[in-house]
Amino acid sequence: MAEVGVFLSSEEHGPNELLRTARKAEEAGFRSVFVSDHYHPWIDRQGESPFVWSVIGGIAAATDLEVMTGVTCPTIRIHPAVLAQAAATAQLMLEGRFLFGVGSGENLNEHILGVRWPPAGVRLEMLAEAIEVMRKLWQGGFVNHHGRYYTVENARIYSLPQEPPPVLVSAFGTKSTQLAARAGDGFVTTAPDAEAIKRYRDAGGKGPTVAAIKVCWGEDEAAARKLAHDIWPTTGVPGALNQELSMPAHFEQASENVTEAMVAEKIPCGPDPERHAEAIRKYIDAGFDKVYVAQVGDDQDGFFRFWSNELESRLGQ
Repeated sequence: MAEVGVFLSSEEHGPNELLRTARKAEEAGFRSVFVSDHYHPWIDRQGESPFVWSVIGGIAAATDLEVMTGVTCPTIRIHPAVLAQAAATAQLMLEGRFLFGVGSGENLNEHILGVRWPPAGVRLEMLAEAIEVMRKLWQGGFVNHHGRYYTVENARIYSLPQEPPPVLVSAFGTKSTQLAARAGDGFVTTAPDAEAIKRYRDAGGKGPTVAAIKVCWGEDEAAARKLAHDIWPTTGVPGALNQELSMPAHFEQASENVTEAMVAEKIPCGPDPERHAEAIRKYIDAGFDKVYVAQVGDDQDGFFRFWSNELESRLGQ
């Protein structure tokens, strides 16, 4: 049976609210959270984007939850040697309850240093080398690495956990899935796609499979649909645009023709527990080991009551 956790949206909520929601999640009986790692929100209306490593430290100090980044790009905005240190510290503070979700990133977050945004194939090569660099540093001792994309000279992480954090790789296509199987300790995606899990397993992947879903619970279905459309019109932005567009304004332009009905097809909205349960159950039935659920908007407390009263038993948690 898959474990259901809580997806904390850094694009919608500031650091203190994310910490409060994590505490509420633990009180509601959840054991794990998945925290998005962005420099910018997708659109300005979302309005937030705190530094995920500070948030993780707060969650570690205030809860006993397992925490996963969903997901971090370790290739351009922050050098993998620095992220190796950040992840090692998170693993120490969480006493072994940290999962390091990584991916090849989006131009939205990575362009900020003025570095060229490379083609998809190069981004995957960079991700593979970044994982290699981090794993070397987690072994202890001084590391020198002179690779195609990264240089590390006389670097040593002194504060190391007994076990390095597992690295779970976000993947959507064949090449990235093969990378997840080859270089990662698990697989992350967003669609309830049993075939994606099969591709990962067929490529040799043995780690946990993880997915994330958004819902918008609310007593008024019309209001919930409007809220989901207002905050997440980017749900309807297709394909590679999510990786290639560089500014929140560009995502707003790309989603101008996304209707409320289109968003509601992807995000279950309103008070009907069976509709929400059905959407989450698709991921469980597909075979995912962990499914993280994000409640759209500010009424996190209402969602946790809804979970405890209506959803938890329906999903066998």
